[in-house]
Amino acid sequence: MSEDWIHAEWPAPANIIAGTTLRQGSASDLPIAPQWLHQVHGTGVVRAGSSDFDHGPPDADAIIANRPGDICVVQTADCLPILLCSLDGTEIAAVHAGWRGLADGIVEATVAAMLKLPSELMAWFGPAISQAAFEVGDEVRERFGLSGASDSGPFVANEHGRWQADLYHLARARLSKIGVEEIHGGGLCTFSDEKRFFSHRRDGKTGRLLSFIYRES
Repeated sequence: MSEDWIHAEWPAPANIIAGTTLRQGSASDLPIAPQWLHQVHGTGVVRAGSSDFDHGPPDADAIIANRPGDICVVQTADCLPILLCSLDGTEIAAVHAGWRGLADGIVEATVAAMLKLPSELMAWFGPAISQAAFEVGDEVRERFGLSGASDSGPFVANEHGRWQADLYHLARARLSKIGVEEIHGGGLCTFSDEKRFFSHRRDGKTGRLLSFIYRES
């Protein structure tokens, strides 16, 4: 593999390789060729190597695996990539978590589909748009069951009468609520770091970062 990617900083077992490609990276930087998803901002979860892939990329926003040599990959350009692995290194997953998917339960659906208990998993957050750069309207906040004034938390009121949304905060709260206690990463902003990351909100038409997790053995 080249160095055109960032390594996940988390205490994963030695057989796990995980990270996110930079904007100069490509699929050739991955340990092996992946099975691609047709990401639709939904809650669909598929298993690597399953019949879901028989007719091309399935409509799904998360992929899970538990065999040696499996890889799970999602593509993002502001949405939050979440990588999961079991504490013993036997099960892995990758999640594409935009605000729609988070609101509808993609995190919960992925963890529920895994064989390990939530307490037996750890998570790493790859690069995503930061709260300072992610302005949204009332309809987004309402999808999370929130209303009224707020100057802290996952939605902070701004001077335009709209909200600054924190995908990292929202995802961390969802994982914690279902029992995933070991959560790492976060803090890398795709919007503000033009040199390293693609950003759809910044650039419009743009490429995609690849966040991957590979079970080596």
